[in-house]
Amino acid sequence: MNHLVPLDNLVAALSRLPGIGRRTAERMAMALIQDEKGLTRILANALLEADDGIANCERCGSVTLADINPCELCARHRPDAHVLCVVESPADIIKIEESGGFQGRYHALMGRLSPMSGTGVADLRVDKLLGRVAEEGITEVLIALGTDVESDATASYLREILSTRDVKVSRIAFGLPAGSAIEYSDATTLARAIKGRQEIG
Repeated sequence: MNHLVPLDNLVAALSRLPGIGRRTAERMAMALIQDEKGLTRILANALLEADDGIANCERCGSVTLADINPCELCARHRPDAHVLCVVESPADIIKIEESGGFQGRYHALMGRLSPMSGTGVADLRVDKLLGRVAEEGITEVLIALGTDVESDATASYLREILSTRDVKVSRIAFGLPAGSAIEYSDATTLARAIKGRQEIG
């Protein structure tokens, strides 16, 4: 029905969020339009504020305030600044940082190799990774990806392209459950996995 186009658009937008299916999006949309306390406008304002005020760090890819770029993690002194931890997303950086088990630098790929979803090397921040290894005196690249097939393929690709460079390549120990992702792991498991990392042969 034409007069419900705004509702359809809201449902379509909500269903694009990770983990939100069509039915959940419909429930969320109905809750928003039925709320009498201004939740829709509060949410709209929060989204606009985030869109204007939050950005990805131009160096590591983590989230940062738009006017602080590079981010505080990149600007801050890090005891293990020669170690670069490669993760899939900014959410992984936050999770690892909360664990307290890593004191080096970060690099978010913004995805992983996934032929099924059409994500290839050109879609990831691999060139920036190689540039940082060359320019920042990196002596070790710690690959901190999940343990699923796509993450394994991404890790193998990174190991291959880094093998020609004078840098140690390691991967976090498999203290994570098989098939899981870093963002779902607890701080203790992450800290132990990082401390128990092994060099990739």
